[in-house]
Amino acid sequence: PPRLQDKTALVLSLKGSIVEQRSGGLRDRLTGQAQGTPSDQVQLRDVLAVLDAAAKDPHIDRVVLLPDELSGAGMVTLREVSAALDRVRASGKQVVAWASGYDQRQYYLAAHADEVYLDPMGAVMIEGFGRYRNYYKDALDRLGVTANVIRVGTFKNAAEPYFANGPSPASLEAEGTLWNGLWATYTADVEKARKLPAGSIAKGIDDAPARFAAAGGNSAQLALREKLVDGLKTRDELRQLLIERGVKDDATKSFRQVSLDAYLATLKPQTTGDAIGVVVAEGEIVDGDAAAGTIGGRSTAELIRKAREDASIKALVLRVNSPGGSAFGSELVRRELALTRAAGKPVVVSMGDVAASGGYWITMSSDEVIADPATITGSIGVFAMLPTADKLLDKLPVHTGGVTTTWLKGAYDPRRPLDPRLADIVQRSIEYTYSDFIGKAAAARKTTPDKIDAVAQGRVWTGAQALTRGLVDKLGSFDDALKDAAQRAKLPAGTRITYIEPQPGRLERLLSDLGVNGALAQVADRLDMRLVPAGLPLQAAAPMQRDLAWLAAMADRAHSGQPVMALTHCLCGAP
Repeated sequence: PPRLQDKTALVLSLKGSIVEQRSGGLRDRLTGQAQGTPSDQVQLRDVLAVLDAAAKDPHIDRVVLLPDELSGAGMVTLREVSAALDRVRASGKQVVAWASGYDQRQYYLAAHADEVYLDPMGAVMIEGFGRYRNYYKDALDRLGVTANVIRVGTFKNAAEPYFANGPSPASLEAEGTLWNGLWATYTADVEKARKLPAGSIAKGIDDAPARFAAAGGNSAQLALREKLVDGLKTRDELRQLLIERGVKDDATKSFRQVSLDAYLATLKPQTTGDAIGVVVAEGEIVDGDAAAGTIGGRSTAELIRKAREDASIKALVLRVNSPGGSAFGSELVRRELALTRAAGKPVVVSMGDVAASGGYWITMSSDEVIADPATITGSIGVFAMLPTADKLLDKLPVHTGGVTTTWLKGAYDPRRPLDPRLADIVQRSIEYTYSDFIGKAAAARKTTPDKIDAVAQGRVWTGAQALTRGLVDKLGSFDDALKDAAQRAKLPAGTRITYIEPQPGRLERLLSDLGVNGALAQVADRLDMRLVPAGLPLQAAAPMQRDLAWLAAMADRAHSGQPVMALTHCLCGAP
């Protein structure tokens, strides 16, 4: 790569989602198509690497942040990037942010710049946190479909949309506590960064109609009056400002600059000597093998074993960003971490945006668990779902009959009512798995199962709330986890970091095995819910398609002869 010249600006143009680890292939195309979001991904580690390098690079004199096309990043991710922007500023270098308009995710990053500019036709949209879910009980009853949800945990509401017509009081209580905690973190961080009075963001939202009217309906002027931005500039005006402050590049007719990717290519990572190994556990948890973007119980365990058997790796950091999934897959990962500790290598967990349910399970064999205040964690609970559609077939009318050698052979068939004997077995199995979950958590947290049960029951917490309830050891960043691992392994500052990555290409086969494509089409055909052609906007139709596809996938798995899956999943995500 070419050597940088003096007075070069690092242009941080963030597009798509900031992720812990890139995923690829069919899963991402399906998700992007369903959600209507870009498939672009940038790794958090790369953003942090270029910002920290820029802070020390004498050739870089400023960072230009362009977050217009940032479409995905949880609160923890945003806090990690904003902390890196703060480190750039602390080094004496300027950070300038510009966008044609800011949503609250994009604005969180921009607020940590020295100067924040907005296009004169733009707006700053800060709304708050929360979610609305669709509830399908009446629709499924009318169709003749029964979800047959079996669960343990008063607050374990992952499958609630399939057996209720609205959120339970327990769900409203738990989610209200979670969202309010995250919102308090967001507003406090932004108000501190912008030097705004405490409570000013909430008050601005409460008074929004009057304030908007006072600004004559001009949203950009409103943002300027509220001191959310420092000035209004078009993109060409920003370019001219940066030319005046830096050096004009005659070839591009713009200011001298380098992009994230181009600058990243100039950084030479250390490749020899002792190392801290990092395994990224991102996505849903499944039993077997999975490519990046999904946690395969077996394949992730193999990565941990690889780190354990590598003599150059002296400590391991597990970076978790997962809402959970298979209890069995979660236990495979946890067990491998226990073996790594038994081999004498320190294990430190760093929780990202989400480390809930199965995502919490995999943290339970470590020397230290470090969460961000905005991490979504907890959700210690278990459920299973055995959907049946016998009443639907009766309406067609289609009849099912046959003979089996034992009652168990036909105990679960989506075309027939669920046998109560099987339901009893599954209930007892789920209760046992929950008992195992809180028992392992109690051992990890050095407390009693009863005390864990009191803060478990499927309830989600922020990282800050989890700390006060003894579910994590301390609050901190990914960098704090690396420092902690180095200290435990008695490694010097500057020890190299190496990522143990999965091999690509297996996820396509996994999706095929689970029948997700078939399930999606099957639900649409069987239930006659072709939502988008019926006139529903994509934003409304996509969640319904995903929910019903997930319901059908549960039926596909159980009917294919695989054991009933105990699910440790919060069906939650970062705001």
